[in-house]
Amino acid sequence: MLPLVGVPKTIATSMSAYREVFCREEGFEHISRYLSGLLLSENKTLQGIHAQQVYASGEAASRRAMHAAVFEAGWDSERLMARHRELMGKQHQGKGREVISLDWTLSHHEFGAEIFGVKRAYDYVNHCMSRYQTVVTAVIANPQQIDGVAVEVQLPDYSEAERAYLKMTAQPSYEQMEQLMQRLIELLHHQKNQLAYRKRTEIVVDIVRQVEAQGQFPKADYAFDNGVLTLELTQLIESSGKHWVSEIECSRLIQWHRQWQRVDTVATQLRTEHPQSFRSLNVRCRNGEQKQFLVFTKVVRLKRYGRKRLVIVHEQEDLSDAPRFLLTDALHWESARVIQTWSYPWSCEIFHEFCKQVTGFESAQVRNEEAVKRHFRLSCVAQSLLGQAACQGKKSEQFAFANGKQTVGQQLYSLTREAYHQLLLLVQGLFAQGRTCEQVLEVIMPV
Repeated sequence: MLPLVGVPKTIATSMSAYREVFCREEGFEHISRYLSGLLLSENKTLQGIHAQQVYASGEAASRRAMHAAVFEAGWDSERLMARHRELMGKQHQGKGREVISLDWTLSHHEFGAEIFGVKRAYDYVNHCMSRYQTVVTAVIANPQQIDGVAVEVQLPDYSEAERAYLKMTAQPSYEQMEQLMQRLIELLHHQKNQLAYRKRTEIVVDIVRQVEAQGQFPKADYAFDNGVLTLELTQLIESSGKHWVSEIECSRLIQWHRQWQRVDTVATQLRTEHPQSFRSLNVRCRNGEQKQFLVFTKVVRLKRYGRKRLVIVHEQEDLSDAPRFLLTDALHWESARVIQTWSYPWSCEIFHEFCKQVTGFESAQVRNEEAVKRHFRLSCVAQSLLGQAACQGKKSEQFAFANGKQTVGQQLYSLTREAYHQLLLLVQGLFAQGRTCEQVLEVIMPV
């Protein structure tokens, strides 16, 4: 366990741009320490982060004070994300093509049944029943940088269980006024929950509306999979003057030779009867990797969506692999640009993995809605702050595999060196004051 003396210089410098979001200076100090702990602590709960804090003045702040500053103070997490998008918009300018990816992930809490948003349901990732939150995210990516720009927690849908309960407890008549009032309250609670619940697709539309209203990424197109593809989403993106690329399910109907056919049926027909219609294409993906594809593209008509460009993609030269079906509103785009845009949504997976493994997406034990949102959004900010860290250790054998490229390991290595430097300065000062080893140890690791 590394004792944390103050806030590492890199984080303190970057956090100064967010100072206007927060209230008191003491609270801002607690939040900066908490954010540092999300990156450097092994135990990323507030209790674990607070346990590593060392105060040079000798007057340690209580865990309750840190909890109040991070989760209960009057600062606005929505304003934090707006400020974050503003700063990320400036950083992404002039760094190549950028795409906003829309996706969701599961944040597991097996022993946190009381945490906001946690529901026991089937986990399609681990193929078992588990407890988790559904977290909807938006990630801006260019060839060099990935940053989360929106994080929302979906309220679980208990409507089926509620309807079953209401049906089971229904009575033919209510003779007592108290029984009638209690029944009315139950019905009103059910109606309230129905109004509060939002589907993932609705949350995604709200996120895009916020991002476009703020206008920090004027040249960024969108990419997402069929899990969030809706007519409302595509119309919103198109009305903003942007383009989108989405993968569609194999059962989607398209108009082919004046008939409505499944897109996988059309792909099978092309593969067996007209394999020459697939042309070889070399595409540079977001990470710079060159990949070879076999591609068929055509502007087709879909029900409700109208005329869109369809791209059928194979990766095997003999067309033996299962194809991907990509759809875009950009009728003038070539296949290479559609596939390149589709390579950007994988940045969402990188962001999810990073936040779970490094910044504690699944670690917080706070229960109420606002506290959960604050934790996720601070984790999102922490991910971006780490991306701004100047790397050290480039010549070390430990990072030789990176071939001169900046890695997360190097960035964490740099922050850890800064934290050790602060600790050594404190220890040096204490020894200069004539403190004994036992007294210094009591300061940095009190009994």
